[in-house]
Amino acid sequence: MTPVLAMLAGVGLDTLLGEPRRWHPLVGFGRWADWLEHRLHRDARGAGVLAWSVAVLPPVAVVAGVDVWLRQELPWLAAAFAAVMLYLAIGRRSLGEHARAVEDALAAAELDAARQAVGRMVSRDTGGLDASQVAAAATESVLENGSDAVFGALFWFAVLGAPGVVLYRLANTLDAMWGYRTPRHLRFGWVAARLDDLLNLLPARLTALTYALLGRTAGALRCWRAQARQWKSPNAGPVMAAGAGALGVRLGGPAPYHGVWQQRPPLGEGRAADGAGIAAARRLVNRGVVLWLAIALIIGLGREMLHA
Repeated sequence: MTPVLAMLAGVGLDTLLGEPRRWHPLVGFGRWADWLEHRLHRDARGAGVLAWSVAVLPPVAVVAGVDVWLRQELPWLAAAFAAVMLYLAIGRRSLGEHARAVEDALAAAELDAARQAVGRMVSRDTGGLDASQVAAAATESVLENGSDAVFGALFWFAVLGAPGVVLYRLANTLDAMWGYRTPRHLRFGWVAARLDDLLNLLPARLTALTYALLGRTAGALRCWRAQARQWKSPNAGPVMAAGAGALGVRLGGPAPYHGVWQQRPPLGEGRAADGAGIAAARRLVNRGVVLWLAIALIIGLGREMLHA
């Protein structure tokens, strides 16, 4: 039961405390990765492999070493250490806070404020978006980051404990920094993008299934089958298509990036995006977390009974 209790404690810490406002380890890691990029960058995949390895493997090795030592010498503290690692890696409350800021601004008909709030969630240009486009961007972010920042972290914590969740979160962070198809990162960031895809392969599909089970199941499965493969990301496609179908909302479509409107495939079905859809996406993620924790608790109790 110790890993399950550590998982519950990690999610509980995130719920109570939210994202650390100062001295967040991921901020420090981002600076470390930026420093490495400026010194190791070459227009070659090999340089990206080296930079990724230097950035990720030492901190993961340290966490793994501490975890093993604690489990051998101070097992009562090992669970607390693991819970803290999960807390620092998961972002459920932060995601909800960002989404609620967009909801509140839309409810108050403050479009400029809503654009600014959603700009803190997405990488697209938000200055010219109308209210429905702002709501769509926020809803897409909640669904996709529900997979990346919540369920993916829970999955790798369940599989590999503290070292697994740290590996996942650092790899995800490097994908966000280096995984773009730009001239600078096309080759250098290739390994960051591919490894993030690999680490998210199963968690993303479990997230899509979670959305389908807890929302409009038939619509979610229909959109997943028909729309996911049209999306450029192999993992975001199932998550966002199933999520949009589960909510009964239309997402995707054209969006502005770096001053250019890009055509994107449609996602979901039903009504146009609005503030209520953002709230529904938040609730979908939260219900999914409860479901995953309940399953983990049942599995943990079952193992305890088998070994009693």
